[in-house]
Amino acid sequence: MGKAAREQLSRALNEHLNTIHETFQMLDQTPASSLEKVSWKEVIQMVGMLYTGDNPGVKALEENMSAYFNLLQGFLLLSHGSSIGAGPTLSSCIHKATKQVVDSSFMLLQEAVSSYGSPNKAQKLSIPQLVGTVWDACSALKKTPPTNVTAIGRAMTQVAVSMKDVLREMKELKPADEASGEVSTTEAEDISIDDENSCDGDMGNDLSPEEMKIVQLTTTLVSEMLVVIKELIRSITGLLQTGNSDDSAISVDSLEKLLKLCQGIGVQVDELGACLYPPQEISAIKVAVEKFSSFTNETEIEIRNLKCFTAEFSKVCTCLRSSLRQLESELGCAGAGDLVPKLENLVVSN
Repeated sequence: MGKAAREQLSRALNEHLNTIHETFQMLDQTPASSLEKVSWKEVIQMVGMLYTGDNPGVKALEENMSAYFNLLQGFLLLSHGSSIGAGPTLSSCIHKATKQVVDSSFMLLQEAVSSYGSPNKAQKLSIPQLVGTVWDACSALKKTPPTNVTAIGRAMTQVAVSMKDVLREMKELKPADEASGEVSTTEAEDISIDDENSCDGDMGNDLSPEEMKIVQLTTTLVSEMLVVIKELIRSITGLLQTGNSDDSAISVDSLEKLLKLCQGIGVQVDELGACLYPPQEISAIKVAVEKFSSFTNETEIEIRNLKCFTAEFSKVCTCLRSSLRQLESELGCAGAGDLVPKLENLVVSN
């Protein structure tokens, strides 16, 4: 009887899974702008209705399964409707959160069916854990950004956090004399015992005064860049602080372009941090400076397009440009030294 019941439930489950799979594929398509946009609050209310029955009867379990999948399908339809007007970043957030709810629901119901009538206690004990996984997914969905502005702001914040980590590493770089002066007798003995580990520990602790100057100017530059990104986030999120939580009138293209600019600068900062270790890659640092300058100009253009350009944003950009000029000046001096070996290789002919 237990095997026959499981087979019956399994057939019913597969039919529901196929239907949900077809519905879920809609999320990969951009909804028509002519459709009525669904409020994200409606999606959250629907996901709060998802539950799991714990009834021993096959018919009851099958009915509960049917009811659950009806709710799940309604949830997917609402999620699709809420993505009207969503840019790539917000759409990705909605898709990811929705998929977690669907995947965890699938695992729960598959386990419930396979364990039905089974004497395996371990299998039955896994059900409460999977229920918890579903509710974790539902809770995570409730934290999904409801607007393009919020989604872009969070993505920019992630870039800023990553840049902050690189900045911390930059501040740990030290000149050779300072680094050697800090090594105690005990530490010196430890270094002599394990030469391999000491090589890693000394990395970035043998900078010349000229190299250290570049490190200091670059550190200041990255600090100023962080301030610019923080002010950028404040400027765009301020677009929603007018009492209207709908960002349909805000240019999604400008928001997405700003995010790409920030992400590109985040990658550049990461590469820049590696360039500061001796021997410093002056040419690569110069390229980074050019990209920083381009970022500042393009960001100002997009901020003006969004009509959220502020005096404070202008101020932090001015500070960033000042830091760029100082580093450019220093790099010009540093680059002059590169001419010496090139001149030595010149062959003078009559």
